[in-house]
Amino acid sequence: MMNNKMKKISYFLIGCAIALGFTACSSDDEPKQPSIFANDLKTDSADFDRWLRKNYMDPYNIHIIYRYQDDETDQKYNVIPAKMENVKALAKMMKHIWIDAYEEVVGADFIKSYSPRIFQYIGSAEYRSDGAMVLGTAEGGLKITLFRVNAMDIDNIFIDSISPFPNSAAVPIDMNYWFFHTMHHEFLHILQQTKSYPMEFNTVSAGKYHANDWINVKDEEAPLEGFVTGYASGEAREDMAEIYATYVTHTPEAWEKVLKAGEKGSDKSGREAIEKKLEIIKKYMKESWGFELDDLRTVVLRRSHEVLEMDLRTLD
Repeated sequence: MMNNKMKKISYFLIGCAIALGFTACSSDDEPKQPSIFANDLKTDSADFDRWLRKNYMDPYNIHIIYRYQDDETDQKYNVIPAKMENVKALAKMMKHIWIDAYEEVVGADFIKSYSPRIFQYIGSAEYRSDGAMVLGTAEGGLKITLFRVNAMDIDNIFIDSISPFPNSAAVPIDMNYWFFHTMHHEFLHILQQTKSYPMEFNTVSAGKYHANDWINVKDEEAPLEGFVTGYASGEAREDMAEIYATYVTHTPEAWEKVLKAGEKGSDKSGREAIEKKLEIIKKYMKESWGFELDDLRTVVLRRSHEVLEMDLRTLD
């Protein structure tokens, strides 16, 4: 993950939240509908497949893998299928908050051209041997896997756009933290690979990256070193993607909290580094991709609020 040549990128959680996660997932993650298995042809699954074709496959050539398939999962981990009602809810939210947001700001052709082609939903989390929890993976810019889908509470959807350092063990789970941040992060990687970003970005925090021990950098302390999260401190490419994802999924007030965390007395070097890198990203998005990052954030935040009023149990 720390090597640019690697094709698979993962997000992790460490510490006491993991123990809580095991407890929370043990009962909620049990699949109740057999229709998530690949060889099941129940009517509700067929209806959902038609909805996916209409909303994902036909307009954007995006495929959602929600039936459990051994050859699509990492065999090193024990995971379970996603529950059908959670799959439907996540697909509806993802369409409204993520795909439709970019289409509104940049246009449908943008999503058609650059979106990952496959999204995979897994019911449980992946746990590494060192106790770390994998939030999501991305492979070659083509496939994104989202975990812990069964932990969603469809009737109590929580999207935290005001807390830049959320409680990862909170119940109900924060959709921003677990899903939408990851999606924006990985999408930025695709854009990076398509059109080179200014190398000036790499120089802002040069010499401060934690190539081998980023996992020990706490999110709340990372801004003092000029990073928005501990994961951002690993390398420049991840740093850029974390700033991008954090910025577009949080309010201006929440962003200011990140910047304030980058100050210690008269020392504002952490804040200044984050601000400088954000300006480079904004310029890159405008000059290379033709849209204002602030416009995207405005739309994402509005659509995140709208989701709270959506009926996530029925297809439309």
